[in-house]
Amino acid sequence: MNLVDSSGWFEYFMNSSNARYFSHVIEKTDELIVSPLNYFEIYRSVFLRFGHEDANRAIAFLNHARTVDISTPIALEAAELSNRYHLHFADSLLLATAYSQEATFWTMDAHFKDIPGVKYFEKG
Repeated sequence: MNLVDSSGWFEYFMNSSNARYFSHVIEKTDELIVSPLNYFEIYRSVFLRFGHEDANRAIAFLNHARTVDISTPIALEAAELSNRYHLHFADSLLLATAYSQEATFWTMDAHFKDIPGVKYFEKG
């Protein structure tokens, strides 16, 4: 299973040169999970940049993956991960969601660089 951080989704939707790191993972929707936080971050960013229609298209794509809701155990794991790795709220919840499903977490955010279970790609 895989969970792609919003940074990876943005690269994919923008069809940037970095999209190659994430496209093969995102397009295997049977092995892809998303968090409600992905919905929030992606909808908000796409809406601000491109408008309502494009934001809805982005969300329609996320709907092909399996959503893992934030539960109490995930929230508690997120608190521990936040303390251990000095992560912000949303980042720790996304990582805890990936861990709860034994999923690999894919990202371009440098603060995840040396964390176990993370596939980190440098922006470039």
